[in-house]
Amino acid sequence: MSYSDKFCGFGLAYFAAAKMVETLFEDIFRVEGLNPDGKKFEKVTRITAKSDQFDMLMVLDINSDIYPMHVGEKFMMVLASTLNLDGTPDSGYFNPGNRKSLADKFDYVMQGKLYRISEESSHKQVKADMYVSFGGLLMMLKGDPSIAARFELDQRLFILIRKV
Repeated sequence: MSYSDKFCGFGLAYFAAAKMVETLFEDIFRVEGLNPDGKKFEKVTRITAKSDQFDMLMVLDINSDIYPMHVGEKFMMVLASTLNLDGTPDSGYFNPGNRKSLADKFDYVMQGKLYRISEESSHKQVKADMYVSFGGLLMMLKGDPSIAARFELDQRLFILIRKV
């Protein structure tokens, strides 16, 4: 089994049939903490997580009423600019029907907008911070600046999550 087969969980055949959906970022994360500043909202949990492959730090608000997460759980997280399997841009409208999408392979999906990208450096190490708002639920992704270079300010993004 190749790394891609193991990493993606549903293998290259799915992507080949889908004409290779281009994702902007994907990695496996482990939940390290919940609500580091205390619980602010009844149905929202702020998770802190660290990625396996790219050593990224993520702080993410999730609707814990519909998708609870716990310390120690691992999940796959994908950031994509479209859910269309052929890679065409989204219309911005949800059209329910029999059409397959990238979301079919995930449990939790949100649409948002990248509103800030910044860099910080300390002791010869440069890190990029990316901030996305998913209708008020926020994400901060911190790590290698080369990953941040794939993104643009004000870009519409989808975050797709499933536990592994």
